[in-house]
Amino acid sequence: MIEVDWTIWIQFANFFVLMAVLNFLLYRPLRGILNRRRETIDGSYAKAKELEAQINEKMERYQEQLQAAKLKGNEERAEMRKAAAGEEAEILGKAQAKATAQLQEIKSKVAGEADAAAKALKKETEGLASQIASKVLGRAL
Repeated sequence: MIEVDWTIWIQFANFFVLMAVLNFLLYRPLRGILNRRRETIDGSYAKAKELEAQINEKMERYQEQLQAAKLKGNEERAEMRKAAAGEEAEILGKAQAKATAQLQEIKSKVAGEADAAAKALKKETEGLASQIASKVLGRAL
């Protein structure tokens, strides 16, 4: 059987002294290290959150600038197409006018040549007709 005597008080005193020494040498420094570690982790987490927010903000600005550049590019492309269509219409109009003028010139040249050929044929026909008539009649006309 266990007897409780005055040595129990020594054991209690020994336990409390040991707890005080361990607290001073081991637990306090360990708690300090754990607190610093927690603060470092929390600080790193906060920095990471801040960096993530900055990245998201920059990505939003980049997307806005990209969208604005696309819109500007589309507007410039539309303006260029419109200008090109105007130039094309102008060039086609000039070419068509030139072609029409050349066609008129060719038609008038052909008409002039046709008239000249008709006059030449008429003279020739009259000469031939008179030769045929003189041969048919047997005398000169």
